Amino acid sequence: MSLNVIAQRIGTASFKCLVTGLVLSSLLVGCSSTRSSDVRVVDRNSTANQRPAVTTGQHVVRKGDTLFSIAFRYGWDYKALAARNNIPTPYTIHPGQTIRFDGRAGSTPSQTVTSSTTNTSSSGKFTVTRRPASSASGTTASVAPSVANKPAPVTLPLAGPAPKGWGWPSNGILIGKFSSNGSLNKGIDIAGDLGQPVLAASDGTVVYAGSGLRGYGELVIIKHSDTYVSAYGHNRRLLVREGQQVKVGQTIAEMGSTGTDRVKLHFEIRRQGKPVDPLQFLPRR
Repeated sequence: MSLNVIAQRIGTASFKCLVTGLVLSSLLVGCSSTRSSDVRVVDRNSTANQRPAVTTGQHVVRKGDTLFSIAFRYGWDYKALAARNNIPTPYTIHPGQTIRFDGRAGSTPSQTVTSSTTNTSSSGKFTVTRRPASSASGTTASVAPSVANKPAPVTLPLAGPAPKGWGWPSNGILIGKFSSNGSLNKGIDIAGDLGQPVLAASDGTVVYAGSGLRGYGELVIIKHSDTYVSAYGHNRRLLVREGQQVKVGQTIAEMGSTGTDRVKLHFEIRRQGKPVDPLQFLPRR
């Protein structure tokens, strides 16, 4: 049937509406089909993954914190952070203690009173607590910030060789790869089943086991040497405790979805506090 016949049967006004509707529908379908392939899905569940190393402000130790977890959270090498705050081995810290990132010595719990302020990093705002030192009589002494007070230099040791015998932390499909861009993935993501074993990737000592780091859920951090640590996030249940010695391939947790939107393991390797690509260390599958 010709367009002229259709127009005569349904009327000119109705015919114009029909043609206009068909044109708009074609345009919408065309836009949808051309743009769908350009859409990128980025996992932004872990705000901790998006924060660069912090060099201003301070952190007040809370129950469950360790020097290793604080260093991991703020992008520091734990030895450098200990040196900056005059914390000797075995790096024992206490609730209420101040860990500084700006070079001034941190305070002990008995020397602090609370006065909150807010600093701004390149990735957004974070709250820090300024705690002036107390005098011997128990009164509070005011502390004036000094613009001439520059951070004390911290000498990092040369990067040592990576631990031998790295193994995959779990079986499953690799669904997320490392990105050197600080706003993206600082490790790899492995999909699996709820409760699936999570394995130590190398021999070491558990230096953190808990859920205090936002965006990582139930997290285990293992120290392998003075240079390397590894992290295992989003677990359902932790099977190791802080201070425990583990061997490569030992089950340390059960895979879960804490702190994220699906069952998976988030795995990181850090060298002197800086994330490196785990696939450079893990054996080829």
